[in-house]
Parts: sequence; C-alpha cells; structure tokens
Amino acid sequence: MKTILPFIKKYRAQSILAPLFKMLEALLELFVPLVVKNIIDIGIGGGDKIYTLKMCGLLGLLALIGLVFSITAQYFAAYAATGITNGLKSALFSHVMSLGYTEADTLGTSTLITRITGDADKVQNGINLALRLLLRSPFVVFGAVIMAFTVDTSKGTSAWIFAGAVPVLAIAVFGIMLGSMPLYAKVQKSLDKVTGRVRQHLTGVRVLRAFGREESEKKSFSEASSELNSFQRTAGRVSALMNPITYVLINGATILLIYTGALRVDSGILSQGAVVALYNYMAQILVELIKLADLIINISKALASAKRIGGIFAAKNSQTYPENGVQPDFDAPAVEMKDVSFTYKNAGAPSLTGVNFTLNPGEKTGVTGSTGSGKSTLVNLIPRFYDCTEGEVRIFGHNVRDYSRETLNSLVAVVPQKAVLFKGTIRENLLWGNKNASDSDLEYAINAAQCADIISAKKDGLDEMIEQNGANLSGGQRQRLTIARTLVKKSPIIILDDSASALDFATDARLSKALSELYWHPAVITVSLRTGSIRDAQEIIVLEDGAVAEKGTHTELAKLGGVYSEINSASGGDGNG
Repeated sequence: MKTILPFIKKYRAQSILAPLFKMLEALLELFVPLVVKNIIDIGIGGGDKIYTLKMCGLLGLLALIGLVFSITAQYFAAYAATGITNGLKSALFSHVMSLGYTEADTLGTSTLITRITGDADKVQNGINLALRLLLRSPFVVFGAVIMAFTVDTSKGTSAWIFAGAVPVLAIAVFGIMLGSMPLYAKVQKSLDKVTGRVRQHLTGVRVLRAFGREESEKKSFSEASSELNSFQRTAGRVSALMNPITYVLINGATILLIYTGALRVDSGILSQGAVVALYNYMAQILVELIKLADLIINISKALASAKRIGGIFAAKNSQTYPENGVQPDFDAPAVEMKDVSFTYKNAGAPSLTGVNFTLNPGEKTGVTGSTGSGKSTLVNLIPRFYDCTEGEVRIFGHNVRDYSRETLNSLVAVVPQKAVLFKGTIRENLLWGNKNASDSDLEYAINAAQCADIISAKKDGLDEMIEQNGANLSGGQRQRLTIARTLVKKSPIIILDDSASALDFATDARLSKALSELYWHPAVITVSLRTGSIRDAQEIIVLEDGAVAEKGTHTELAKLGGVYSEINSASGGDGNG
C-alpha cells in the first residue's frame, strides 16, 4: 500500500465519492426486503391493491435511484483507478530511467516490462474493485444482520442465525485469502521467467532458426510454462474453495432460517412477509460474500503486484551526481584513465585491470582486442555508464564523478555497439542529438556520417518514417544514422563502440576521414576489430583479458608481431602500416 498511497492524494475526492455512492446504493438495497415484507403482509394479506401498487412503485423508484448511485460510483472509481495507475506507471517509468546500468542489468528488461504493464494493470483492477466493493459488501452483510433483528424482534429470534453465520463465513473467506496471497506472488514470479523467455526467443528468432534450435527452445519454453501452470493451478485450487464454502455455509444457514421461520409463522410469532424478508437478507449476504470473495482474490493479486512494483522503487541508482558539479578545463587532456579496474556486480573476476591512457583534445584513440577483452567495458566508464571499482577516470581535468549529469552528458557522445533507432521520421531520430539543431547542422552530420545516399534514396527525405528499431533499414544504414545522430550533438568527446562493423571498407575509410575533419575537432575513441578503422589514431590500445597488452601507433604495433599484428592480418591489413 505504501507504493500506491502517494498517488491517491491527487484523486482523494474521487476515492471518497466512489465508495460513498456505493454505500448509498447499498442502503437503498437494505430497504427492499422491508418493502417486500409490507407488500406481502399488508398489501396482499390485507387485500389492499392500492397499497400494493404504491409499494411496487416505491421498489421501482429505489431501483432507479440505486442505478444512478451505482453508475456515479463506477464513474468515480474508474476515474480514480485509471488516474492513480497512470501516475504510478509514469513514476515507475521515470524511476527506471533514473537507474544506472548496474541496476538495469540486475533487474532485467523482462522484469521491468512486466512491472510497468501487467503488474500495474492488476493494481488498477484492484483499486477499481476496492473503491466499489471494499466498504459496500461488508456494509450490506452487517446491515442485513441488523435489519434481520428489526424484522424478527421476538425472543429467541431466528435473526441470531445471521449473527452466527457471518463470523464463520468471515473466518472461511479470510483464511482462503491469506492462503492464496503467497501463491499468487509465486505465480507472478514464475510469469517473469516466462516473459523473459518469450522476449529472448522473439528477439533471437533468426538465430534460433539459423542454428535449428526451435525444438530445444520449444522444450525450454514448455518447461517454464508448465512451472507457471503448476503455480496457477495450486493458487486456483485454493481460490476455487471460496465459492463452494460460502455457498454451503450460506445455504445451510438459509435452510435453518426457513425451518425456524416456518415454525414461528405456524406459531403466529412471525408473519409470512417477515420470513420472506429474512430470506432476502440472507440472499443479500450470500451475493455480497461471493462478491467479497472475488474482491479479496483480486486485491490479493493487486497487493502482490504492488509489492513487486515497490521492489523496483526500492532499487536506487548506485551512482550519485553533484547538483552543481565542476566545469571542464578544455586545456586539460580530454580523457585520462589512471590505474582503472572494473568488476561487474556479482561477477567472479574483474573485466578490466590496471588500465592507463591519455587522450588529448582533437586526437583519436583506437581500442581493439579479442572478443571479451573488455573494449566496451572500457569506453562505458568514460560517460559513467558504470563507475570504476579502482582507479580514476578523468575528463577535461576532473574526475567523472565530480560532474553533474547534464554537464557529463554534454561532454560525451556515444554511438553504442547496437544501432538503435526509434519509430518516427529520420529527422526526429537525428534531433535526439540536439533538439534545436538546424537543417544545416543535420546536413553536416549526415554528410560526415556518410548518410547522404540514404536520405536521397528516400521519397520523403528527412521526413521518411522509420519503423521501430529501424526494421525497414539495413544494418549499415542503421549504423550510419546512429553515428549522424551522435554527431548532431557536437560533443567534445565522441565514442564509437564498434559502431561501423556493418559498413564496407570504403565507407568505413571515408567515415574515419570525415571524423578527423569535423570542424569542432572532438577527441574520438573508436572501438573496432577492423584495424582500418583505427590505423590513423594517434594511439591504439590493445586489450587482452581486461588488461592493456600493447599500446602505440598502427605502424609500431604492426611491427611487434603480437596481438595487434594478428588482428591486423585477420582484418585484411598490410601488416606494416
């Protein structure tokens, strides 16, 4: 509940009015058996047709007013539930966006998607039902008991049957609720696993087919689905006890009520209308307890989902940024790493150890090495996607931890390893780099990133629509557009994390030349397994098992005959620069 309470304040009025109108509807409903009693005892029993018609008209009026109250309550409940959940989703999404890479890696994408969608929807359903029924159902149940005593005021009254049935029913209902809550928590946890597998299988469907792994993955998914099904069956069995138990108890109480009522009518203690009224009150209790049982199950699911959402809110970014950070010294080296080591959370061994290098403004540093050597990890420390566990990363004379988030973001632009584009026009995607960029800025970035042919081939040019993840573009086109988007930002430090791997050698060469001729002369770090992409760098860093194995220019490293020489030969280099 702590997770939801902050979002209820904005909808306090609706959250009060919804149950209030439901209580008014319930109050009218409690008078119906009394009206029926009078129709039977006075109207029918006394042969008074006028009275009977008046009472029937009163029943119709009560029904009409009750309908208005019910619709009004539903409106306020739906308004509050959707508004509260919308605020919850927005806050949750904002919180997820504030988390660092470490927290995102730990929580997992599928878990976050499930929390924002499925769990939030369960919370919305629970709030809606709670506002309408949480007070109404108990009010009707206890109101029916009280009204039963007003109908049968005789000594040894049959109304005591109500007083005995309600506590027994309450024990049964709440016992089942307490038993089902932890089971639904297990169901949701298992659902996370299934969602994760679905996401993995769908995003990697081409790889699955390429390796003929469809059957094994079907089996894997079937196992996860069977586990979920097992938990759902167990939770369903416990929840399914609710209706049969309530029906048995209520019907047993009804039989006892009719039996004792018949004896009292025969003795002249009760009227026939009173017995019918008592029966109607028992029927009301039955209906409301069934509603309450369903409500409790849904609230149990909602509370379990709210607790899981609260777990996401409890996750805090391990990185903190000063509000008023330092300002860059552009005369200092653009990037410095001093004895930097890094270990991923829960990893058994460090991914980087003892890395040292300096990159001056306007210069280019190349980073290469075998797969898994720590290249991406190295460059991810510069924009502070992760914090180094040992050593120091400095940008323009200051530790990256001393910059505010906004300043650091303005200083470093990253082209990630995976080219990601968003649904929208090419122009909209490029403006992610700088929303205030002019058409001439876009044109400059497009030409530098070798994208001019992409734009000219499109019917609508910059206003051509791109599908989600750039599905209507080739891999090389996506990469060039992501590079152009980064260049629009005009940051003094640019990082290209193996972002030209899908380009042909000629385009890659033209791109490298264009980057060296950018008019604002940024410091460039290029990660690549192609030595042609980094051969013009003032310094090349060769990583091996997370450590710097070699360092130097292309010509110097090619002559060593070491790791770089092997990479150079494999990528079609000339071996001597």
